[in-house]
Amino acid sequence: MNGKVVLVTGGSAGIGKAAAKLFVEAGASVVIAARGVERGQQAEHEIGVAGGKILFVQTDVSDGGQVQALIARIVEKFGRLDCAFNNAAALSKLARTVDFGEADFDTEVSSNLKSVWLCMKYELEQMLQQEPRGGAIVNTSSVNGLGGAGFGALYSMSKAGILALTKSAAQEYAMDGIRVNALVAGSFDTEMLRTAVSQMVGGNPDKIQDAFKGYAARVPLGRVGMPEEAAQAALWLCSDAASYITGQSMIVDGGLTAWAR
Repeated sequence: MNGKVVLVTGGSAGIGKAAAKLFVEAGASVVIAARGVERGQQAEHEIGVAGGKILFVQTDVSDGGQVQALIARIVEKFGRLDCAFNNAAALSKLARTVDFGEADFDTEVSSNLKSVWLCMKYELEQMLQQEPRGGAIVNTSSVNGLGGAGFGALYSMSKAGILALTKSAAQEYAMDGIRVNALVAGSFDTEMLRTAVSQMVGGNPDKIQDAFKGYAARVPLGRVGMPEEAAQAALWLCSDAASYITGQSMIVDGGLTAWAR
């Protein structure tokens, strides 16, 4: 990744932060985008202390104007955009399908699906016009988007939509030298997962640990993944080592869904 310019959305925590660190270690200049200023600045500081080229830009990726400004800032600072890891997502509430309201639907689409489309739109525009043109995009989906999940219909819907967006764009822009792939993530030990599990068990700390143990027992590898393990897949998909891969849904879930593939 030496000399490459990389954008990581949702880069202030979890898989995104782990990925930003890996990209920097691989020689890239990295821009992390997130809504929270304090956590974004903290991530920028932590990675920068390690000697990396890192820039935090506060961005709500569900807002087209802010995404457009983000890409313009990247080009202003680094001259181009080679890779993008569209990883930002928001935690929706858990409920049975009938118990969601229209506002819940609109929020889910905006935060977890429209946001990925907006990022792709402006990333693709930049990759098409720069010289030399081309690049690589990785969008974070979820195993929930493969077959749905009880009490998570809207989240699953948005993650399934990301797969369709990814595969469509991959076919459209392959001849332009742009590869587009999806990281289909299982469960990783992040703040978002712990918040979701906490909601499921009513906030009881003991039950949270039991829930993690129960999930780990269903995974062939016997554990919940670490953020760095998902980040490694994103790094590889963006690298030249994956130069003949586009339109791929790379499932990284410890074997959880192996039986159904």
